[in-house]
Amino acid sequence: MSSEPIRLEPVTAANWRDCAALTVHEEQKRFVADVTYYLCMCNYGDTWHPLAAVRGTEVVGFVIWAVDDDGSRWIGGLVVDAKHQRQGIGRAIVGQLRARLIAEPGTPNVALSYQPENTSARSLYLSMGFTETGEIEDDEVVARWSPS
Repeated sequence: MSSEPIRLEPVTAANWRDCAALTVHEEQKRFVADVTYYLCMCNYGDTWHPLAAVRGTEVVGFVIWAVDDDGSRWIGGLVVDAKHQRQGIGRAIVGQLRARLIAEPGTPNVALSYQPENTSARSLYLSMGFTETGEIEDDEVVARWSPS
């Protein structure tokens, strides 16, 4: 386990293949899509933006973000490679991205969603101060964080 910090970097021609090669544990595959699907959403849609999570020189995770009509910033598509899980990388990605997004002028909150059965994700997000709102987005529970 490395003590080097996690950095969020743009997905580029130099690192997209490393992002696409990320995999999760078999039992997690029902909760997240393949990174290639998220990359296509970003490339062919006009809503989502990809970031690579890098430790040292290695891509260890991936995340996407978007801006909603009400100015809320959304975090989605969080993937931490199976061999790098349980090292605080997911927490670092969400924490850094949340700080970056909430700093944007006019941002009322940062939102994310997860499947109700994904108890690991729920536990992580609630421990970071996200609050379930009662909203449902595509059969997923919505949780939001605001700085107040």
